[in-house]
Amino acid sequence: MQTDSLQNNRGFLFGDAVFETVKIVDQKILFVEDHYFRLMASMRILRMEIPMDFTLEHFENIILEEAHKNDCAASARARITVFRKGDGLYLPEQNEVDFIISVNKIENPMYQLHNETYEVDIYKDFHVSKQLISTLKTTNRIINVTGSIYAKENGLDNCILLNDDKNVAEALNGNIFILKDNILSTPPLSEGCLNGIMRKQVLAIAKTIESIEVKEAIISPFDLQKADELFITNTIRGIQPITKYRKKEFQTALAENLVMKINAKIRLG
Repeated sequence: MQTDSLQNNRGFLFGDAVFETVKIVDQKILFVEDHYFRLMASMRILRMEIPMDFTLEHFENIILEEAHKNDCAASARARITVFRKGDGLYLPEQNEVDFIISVNKIENPMYQLHNETYEVDIYKDFHVSKQLISTLKTTNRIINVTGSIYAKENGLDNCILLNDDKNVAEALNGNIFILKDNILSTPPLSEGCLNGIMRKQVLAIAKTIESIEVKEAIISPFDLQKADELFITNTIRGIQPITKYRKKEFQTALAENLVMKINAKIRLG
């Protein structure tokens, strides 16, 4: 156990850290600008000091260099965790940062739709707060951890998190979308959901489909059972259709269409 390296690590001690998880395909980081600017915004919100050399180019280079070192630049999942350095208790003695990068090879570079049974339910033990900090990717993910344990204990593939008003916020590992009567909806950021990169991509692409109306709207748990289609989005998996919620089963046609359009956008570069 590397206790010495953790004694003054504020990310470990206080969750004083933010992170980005990116997907690498053919030695390129997908949606790299979105990831970079979200990280910069998160650091500013948490009053971290952004190094002068921490440019978009630098962000991309250090991640790809680590991928090359691990021989997985062709297809990989990479995570950069930025933490505030130095001593102090809740009050840090400085706002300078450091970072660590981890990289793991993945099998499928392009997004694929997984049509196997995927069952979810609502996780009720804890709620997501409706505040700006909930939209950031900080290392304080204990609700997601306990919710994932609950899902495993109950034979579920995922769980849906509610906010303080008992409305839908997100899934354990991504944003949630519902399709009802050709209206595609996802909770607005004001509901406490993560400001997801794939969420942004799906919103933009769905708006190009003439038969679909797209909106950000409050979603209640009752709306889930009335939906024609439900799916979860995140950068690594892409789109994960929900096939079963309680006694209701769902279609996957729009999810299939969106996956094809996202892959086409990636191929075009």
